[in-house]
Amino acid sequence: MGIRLKYAKVFLAGLLGSVIASAANEGPDFIQGPNGRLSIILQLPKGFDAASDKCPLVIVMHGVMSHKGMSPMTRIARRLRRNGFAVLRFDFNAQGKSDGDVLKCTIPSEIADARAVYDYARSLPFASSVVMLGHSQGGVVAGMAAGELASEGRSPDGLVLLAPGAVLKDFALEGRFMGKECDPANPPEYVRVGWYKFSREYILTSQKLPIFEESALYRGPVCVVHGNSDELVPFRYGKMYQDIYDNCMFFEIPGENHLFSHYPNKLIDSILTFLHTL
Repeated sequence: MGIRLKYAKVFLAGLLGSVIASAANEGPDFIQGPNGRLSIILQLPKGFDAASDKCPLVIVMHGVMSHKGMSPMTRIARRLRRNGFAVLRFDFNAQGKSDGDVLKCTIPSEIADARAVYDYARSLPFASSVVMLGHSQGGVVAGMAAGELASEGRSPDGLVLLAPGAVLKDFALEGRFMGKECDPANPPEYVRVGWYKFSREYILTSQKLPIFEESALYRGPVCVVHGNSDELVPFRYGKMYQDIYDNCMFFEIPGENHLFSHYPNKLIDSILTFLHTL
């Protein structure tokens, strides 16, 4: 079975298993990002009064070929809200309901989106702390954005990386994208994988990303969760993140896939164990 078919099965399992969070949006539907409007969903704990109460807030970032309404993002949001956390999910530019052109979507553009959402989260008076959480490519973005913010003296209060997809740089260097190949030195306008287009700009910028160097600038508390049966982002990449952080809580989930669809409760229990230490 090829990696493309394997990923398709994992993706479908996550889509079928996704849970729509029960609460209505508690804030604006969009905020202005650097590449147009970003679609957001801000959800508060049940019974929470934003005018008088305070609670920690978690920004949740999805991976590539995904959006804020897919699992595991929705499952995470539901459990976090039940445990007293506000959750802010959003679609990166050109994903989901956000504005943008997918051929202009790159890791640097997503980092800029993440920073805009972080600034919005910090402006919310009820947020007692702000944690950045990212899955897959969203984990790469969260790590690098946290490093940038740390270098500016504006660190998030915690960082959670779920199956962080640093393998994307290797894919770009080798010209391999889920069963599709291209000349990495001279990529075409885009490489199509299913409905998604990896643009020439995405490929060339990904080849030069200082993923671990920039992520390591963040010195606060970190949580990394990775399934050891992940066939899209090999488990060793999660361990590589563990190695760059001095203050890192690492959770290995045996037999788990990339979308954490086999043991979702273990995933969220791991996240909550970390968040409760902050």
